[in-house]
Amino acid sequence: MSHTDGVRRTQKLRTRQGLLDAALGLLEHQSLSSLGLREVTRAAGVTPTAFYRHFDDTAALGVALVEEALESLHGMIGAVLDDTGDSSERLERSVELIARHVREQPAHFRFIAREQHGGVAPVREAIAAQLRQFGREVAVALAAEPQSRGWGEEDLLMLGGFYVDHMVITTSALLEAGPEGERQVFAMARRRLRLITLGRLHWLDDTDGTGGPGRP
Repeated sequence: MSHTDGVRRTQKLRTRQGLLDAALGLLEHQSLSSLGLREVTRAAGVTPTAFYRHFDDTAALGVALVEEALESLHGMIGAVLDDTGDSSERLERSVELIARHVREQPAHFRFIAREQHGGVAPVREAIAAQLRQFGREVAVALAAEPQSRGWGEEDLLMLGGFYVDHMVITTSALLEAGPEGERQVFAMARRRLRLITLGRLHWLDDTDGTGGPGRP
């Protein structure tokens, strides 16, 4: 790559990031469905033509914001799950990790919380896909534990999904509570984790006499 090509690439990446940052700032006060392309380019200090060199439309920009907000969490949560200690201890550490991310990137997580059920379908789908991937990663980690002996893939994915749902609920609660309410959010998060953990321990109880998971 020539020096000129390198400069152009750097400038292109800088412009793309500028568009993402401008959009995120504007989305502090509105939904993505109401965000205008010209509004974003004006805030970023670029022309509408420059926008189209990076994104097809504001939905594509929103998908990029989803990736920016959530993808970095995969490796970090994976590291927590691979750590020593029992599952409840490790998953509690994952809650602390989420809290740290929320403190460091509140605008990103407010965007995710708002758009998870928002009016822009590609963005909803991108968020759902990321959360499903989180669930699969958690399920893989849980499958390696002695407590998961006898569990099928479907049940492990269900359990992984419960932990991810817990993560989403905790994230939303942290955003609403702010720093002064963080202690109460953590207390409730620990209680929910304990409930999930207790349910896991008894899921395979043979209460129905079929040799499979117990049913109420």
